[in-house]
Amino acid sequence: MKNINKKIILGISTLVLLFCSCSSELDTEPKVELSLENLLARDPGAVEGLLSKMYGTFALSGPSGPGSSDISGPDPGETAFLRSIINLQDFTADGMKNRWGDDGLDQLTTTSSWDPNNKFFTYLYDRVYYIVPQTTNIILALDNVDVANEEQIVSELRFIRALAYYYMIDCFGKGVIVNESNYGSTEPLPESSRTELFEYVESELLAIEEGMPLTNSYGRANKSVVRMLLAKLYLNAEVYTGTGRYNDALTYASLVINEGGYTLSNNFVSNFSSDNDTSTEIIFPLIADPVVSQSYGNTTYIVNGSLSTETMNINDFGSVDGWTGHRATKAWYSLFGDLETSTDDRASLFWTEGHNYEMEDYKKWEDGYPSIKFRNTSFSGTSIATSFSPTDFPLFRLSDAYLMYAECALRGGGGSQADALDYVNAIRTRSNATAITSSELTLDFIIDERARELNLEGHRRSDLIRFGRFTGGSYLWPWKGNNVNGAAIPATYKLFPIPQTALEANLNLTQNTGY
Repeated sequence: MKNINKKIILGISTLVLLFCSCSSELDTEPKVELSLENLLARDPGAVEGLLSKMYGTFALSGPSGPGSSDISGPDPGETAFLRSIINLQDFTADGMKNRWGDDGLDQLTTTSSWDPNNKFFTYLYDRVYYIVPQTTNIILALDNVDVANEEQIVSELRFIRALAYYYMIDCFGKGVIVNESNYGSTEPLPESSRTELFEYVESELLAIEEGMPLTNSYGRANKSVVRMLLAKLYLNAEVYTGTGRYNDALTYASLVINEGGYTLSNNFVSNFSSDNDTSTEIIFPLIADPVVSQSYGNTTYIVNGSLSTETMNINDFGSVDGWTGHRATKAWYSLFGDLETSTDDRASLFWTEGHNYEMEDYKKWEDGYPSIKFRNTSFSGTSIATSFSPTDFPLFRLSDAYLMYAECALRGGGGSQADALDYVNAIRTRSNATAITSSELTLDFIIDERARELNLEGHRRSDLIRFGRFTGGSYLWPWKGNNVNGAAIPATYKLFPIPQTALEANLNLTQNTGY
């Protein structure tokens, strides 16, 4: 078992906290044996467990193992935050598809027939409105007690809350703001627009940036983590608010690059192996462990879902379970040209034996190539096959900061074109891909390079929307619009529908256009 900070994973179990499930932003009061103030007054060290719980909710489904969930759902393993991000950001886009088709998953993988009753939209929405009120409640409790390192802990809680809201901005475009000023309100909260949510998250991140430490315990936010989220927010500002902020995105990406102390790992695959907690490149991981943080919703979902005993030896990738679910499409692997002759290490991360290049039937396991980018095996040491993944998920990586810098420079956000080229070529040469020239560094190249480097890491749908390629018919991919060759989809699909349960819980909420 790798050496990780067990407080991040286990701390909450000592607190006997019974956090309630949130299907409504009004159902915010945690049910505890003691009030948080009394709990923290009696045991100030308990705040570490509370903080751990909030970090853990991005990767774990619930506090009592893989069969538990913080939110409602017929299958607890489906409800985890990271699993929702993969479902909504990667399976709805061009590079990855799922064949199971159960209870709405077909709607995601074919980008068609989206409706507000799809449980996978509800899972992400409810996760956000589980995290937001719980972090707010802890912040309020800390106002009334004294604990060690209180200012930093509050800042970390505000980051966690901002990160949850970032996905609300990106995926749903509207919601309600729950914070210290209105927590516990008995009246339905007013709807906040996408711009209002953007401005709120921006203000929260700017407020905590200066006080955050340059380094922190593994799996916890530091100054660079906050700056990465600011850079991501500004990178998509034109989509979110109608006004581009590429200069600001470049500024914060530069701060991560120049002041964060991170360097590209020597080998690309090491970032997705079980010992990736030693990576010099991963800025913010979501922690996984096969024993103490078992989950069907963290990287276990990615690794096991991409393996099958039908066409491969799954033990080669450190797993004892293959779920026969996820495959890449040619929209991803064709970007490398001929996989057999490509020198790019990333081109070798597809399982081709027994599989077809074309995805004529997305429900047929043999159609499309499974991605073997993530695995349970150790890159530098010995490995033991496990049912649950030991591989942490790299939510933020330095290579993403490099690519953001290059994109912003090309979009007129300032910076240096020479630096942009150097950053892109550093990523490519790390994977033994051919370096490009300055004339080849275009926005079209960047969107393709982001796919080659970052696919299956929860970015692709947002990237395609920012580049104007997600909706409409100018860019087609296999099974877009439920057509084997791809078909146009409406502009309304740039946002997911607000779940019906949320609309019923708060009549101030309105449905997104087109649903």
